[in-house]
Amino acid sequence: MIADYRRRFWIVLILTVPILALAPMIQTWLGLQDSLRFSGDRILLAALSSLVFFIGGWPFLKGFWQEITGRGIGMMTLISVAITTAYAYSVGMVAIGSDETFFWELATLIAVMLLGHWIEMKSVLGAGRALEKLASLMPDEAHLLADDGSVRDVSVSTLRGGEQLLIKPGEKVPADGIIVHGDSSLNESMLTGESKPVSKSIDDRVIGGSINGEGSLTIRVDKTGDETFLSSVIKLVKEAQASKSRTQDLANSAAKWLTFIALGGGLSTFLFWTFFTGQGFGFAMARAVTVMVIACPHALGLAVPLVVARSTAIAAGNGLLIRDRTAFEEARNIDAIIFDKTGTLTRGEFGITDTLVFDTTHSEEEIVAYAASIEAHSEHPIAQGIVRDSKQAWPVEKFRAIPGKGASGEVKGHEVKVVSPGYLRDQGIGMEDPRFEELSRQGKTVVFVLIDDRLAGAIALADIVREESREAIRHLRDMGIRCIMLTGDNRQVAEWVGREIGLDEVIAEVLPEEKAAKVREVQSRGLIVAMTGDGVNDAPALAQANVGIAIGAGTDVAIETADIILVRSSPADVVAIIELARATYRKMMQNLAWATGYNTFAIPAAAGLFFPWGVILTPAIGAVFMSASTVICAVNAQLLKLNRQRAGT
Repeated sequence: MIADYRRRFWIVLILTVPILALAPMIQTWLGLQDSLRFSGDRILLAALSSLVFFIGGWPFLKGFWQEITGRGIGMMTLISVAITTAYAYSVGMVAIGSDETFFWELATLIAVMLLGHWIEMKSVLGAGRALEKLASLMPDEAHLLADDGSVRDVSVSTLRGGEQLLIKPGEKVPADGIIVHGDSSLNESMLTGESKPVSKSIDDRVIGGSINGEGSLTIRVDKTGDETFLSSVIKLVKEAQASKSRTQDLANSAAKWLTFIALGGGLSTFLFWTFFTGQGFGFAMARAVTVMVIACPHALGLAVPLVVARSTAIAAGNGLLIRDRTAFEEARNIDAIIFDKTGTLTRGEFGITDTLVFDTTHSEEEIVAYAASIEAHSEHPIAQGIVRDSKQAWPVEKFRAIPGKGASGEVKGHEVKVVSPGYLRDQGIGMEDPRFEELSRQGKTVVFVLIDDRLAGAIALADIVREESREAIRHLRDMGIRCIMLTGDNRQVAEWVGREIGLDEVIAEVLPEEKAAKVREVQSRGLIVAMTGDGVNDAPALAQANVGIAIGAGTDVAIETADIILVRSSPADVVAIIELARATYRKMMQNLAWATGYNTFAIPAAAGLFFPWGVILTPAIGAVFMSASTVICAVNAQLLKLNRQRAGT
């Protein structure tokens, strides 16, 4: 359709040049009526104008027929009535030998309308190009690794799952899969909005369409075709862009009324100037045509869809997937956000928060290193947390587990034990340090380090708060949103996390089946509530909330439960989606205000209200106004952007 409008525009523009030269009014303005007149010139003018009417006006006439048969009178009806009236009147004037025609106005009107539609459609296409960009991420071929170690190139469309693929440095990942050999960093920015490459190694998941970094990888394909994460994203973007928003319904209703106002206004204008003034039939017809053209609600019809397409594309490019547009629009009104704790505000893994030193012959780093040396032989989550946070570890001899109490071994010639508080009680080792009591009150897990049977230090661990959580909560509170945590964890731990990140309220020790009821309790306070969780265990609560936001990494997003899916496990993206919702609504309102507001001046001016002061609009100028309003709405929609810096990402 873009190519069709472009072709018709250039044809009409070429034909308009001689039409302007032959128009009696233009000749009079330029003082060339004597030099440009010749026998049969009015017939030629009518013939050229007929070509313009049928070639350039055909898309509008066709649209008029579709609106009439579909019982949905709209902008095409207005345009068609206007150009048909102008054309029929002008042909009639030529037939009776009159020079009072609208041919040049008709030609310029159609040319401007075609140009406006062409620009407008290019804007619509630009807003929807996110799908093309997403689809282009997936390569056409993959390197299939055979059982004998040979490699051959195959089409990605032939993959069925279970195959092993070789991914060379710098290449795109051809399908979702699990790394079975190698390690590298992958660029997932087009899928998640995360600009930094993500380090991946054996057993890590890779997403089709991401770009491999410096290392060579072998992956086992586990999802292909429509099952891949990228396909899910494309499907969601299509559905979101095709869905109508609540604001769209308002715009459609206004457009329908504006159509009737324009038709009625055009008729009233014609009757007024014909029967109550001495301006003549031609003048009255020109005013009526101008009213219908300038009041055409084309900008109103595109004011919201263009913003919808643009916001959905921006969201998808930043790892924010909109599943329900109504809920997305509601996000701008959120009064309170309820966060799940584990995996949302926290990383879902233990880490060291405090280190106590009782034997000053050892530093904090040494206490942690001795403990990490022992715990490196354990698979317990607490042990792994100590190992992850230690800067070094040493070889261990004579390692043995102390059932239910810890582990021991020889490290650098010293007997080292890493044990629980229960071991100290059993051995009669006193612990009166007030710092230990405070850590216990915070609900942290504390292990003790004994070196050569002397209490050397203690290490406190807890589920580590995400670095971005504090900043996200601060931004949300600055936006006037109440931040609440809902968790099944014990109250001491929950309240410690709440203090760490500055929450307004903590609801702890809640069973999974009770979460939805807690959301209802918050809603009963008269608040519009968003629930943010992993989208699986929190499904009832996500469904109960006014806006359900699933937060999860990569292919683990829970797209069946939530209204909005945040691909990355980052609370900062909650800030981003709310800011995008607010910015989207502002753009919608700006477009609606412009698409309707300019008519306040334009329609009276088109009807001739300001004629006594010498202000008069021709149909062509009316078309310029109408098309300009449409283009302004299109450009304004394209100016919508997401400021991720403010979201702390």
